[in-house]
Amino acid sequence: MTEVTTDAAATRLRRSPLAGRHTALGAKFAPFGGWEMPLEYAGGGVLREHTAVRTGVGVFDVSHLGKVRVTGPGAAEFVNACLSNDLGRIGPGRAQYTLCCDEATGGVVDDIIAYLHADDHVFLVPNAANSAEVVRRLRSAAPPQVTITDEHQGYAVLAVQGPRSAELLSGLGLPTGHGYMSFAPSVFGDVELTVCRTGYTGELGYELVVPAGDAATVWDALFAAEPALRACGLAARDTLRTEMGYPLHGQDLSLEITPVQARTGWAVGWDKPAFWGRDALVAEKATGPARTLRGLVTAGRGIPRPGMAVYAGDTCVGTVTSGTFSPTRKQGIALALIDTAPAVPDGTELHVDIRDRRTPVHLTRPPFIDPSVT
Repeated sequence: MTEVTTDAAATRLRRSPLAGRHTALGAKFAPFGGWEMPLEYAGGGVLREHTAVRTGVGVFDVSHLGKVRVTGPGAAEFVNACLSNDLGRIGPGRAQYTLCCDEATGGVVDDIIAYLHADDHVFLVPNAANSAEVVRRLRSAAPPQVTITDEHQGYAVLAVQGPRSAELLSGLGLPTGHGYMSFAPSVFGDVELTVCRTGYTGELGYELVVPAGDAATVWDALFAAEPALRACGLAARDTLRTEMGYPLHGQDLSLEITPVQARTGWAVGWDKPAFWGRDALVAEKATGPARTLRGLVTAGRGIPRPGMAVYAGDTCVGTVTSGTFSPTRKQGIALALIDTAPAVPDGTELHVDIRDRRTPVHLTRPPFIDPSVT
């Protein structure tokens, strides 16, 4: 999940405005997407952080995520002509998962959450490593009246996730009654922020978009209001999202992996007249992809990891893209790109080459747990 970097590159890593708070909590840091971010914290580690989100409430600093504002007459129409999903399906105050695809190949440049404020205002949250490229592509295509503003370091994002997240935020006077994939502007003291009913864990949760200079104020208020609140790092975020089968760009989505292959075609507005990569994706959908993203569950010991080969008998039929130990299921789980010919039904036993040993796994359809997010 983390990126390897040289010592010289490490000195150029961006830091969250909450870096001092993480250090005080005993965080173990790792480079990720060009940022130095907390991987896990002292006093519990990944398993306790994961369990806190599944059973109570945890908070992640995900300020590394990009923030891109698209404004001006026709801003929403412009975004809709570029990104895959159909903004016409939602109205102001709603959010939508969408994809920035390559025009020629249909490969995924990035997956993005789009927040529709108005016809002339869309706020985009891409991944950290791809934010600059998304901005570049949008700017190169934007008409004169549409402005693309890169606000990557202007805001912090705090993801408050878990069954008790609404209780925590409502106790601070923040709105929590809005539906899944919607957002509400609010004020905490003199801090203006946005409360988004979104997340990457599969649990009830919210993401708070806060001006970077006010991030510590909101972070401290959360911990003061909930003594049991647990800070969670990117390692737990990875186990939580994998249990849900949520894709991670750079592993399960990439320029080499299209939405058709990754089974994220539900985030494509197939009836739209135009979006980047439309022709390539329509053609691939019509002929059928050569491979698709499937779920794997280990039948015994062993944890599948990205890059491991998947076998049917002596024939390699795929590659693991994401793999981890599931704290909820207490077994290894994985996402893998599996050849579509010949067709292999769910439940079929395959094998993953784990440390030169063929470990049995069964094909399944994610999520790997019952989702509670609604």
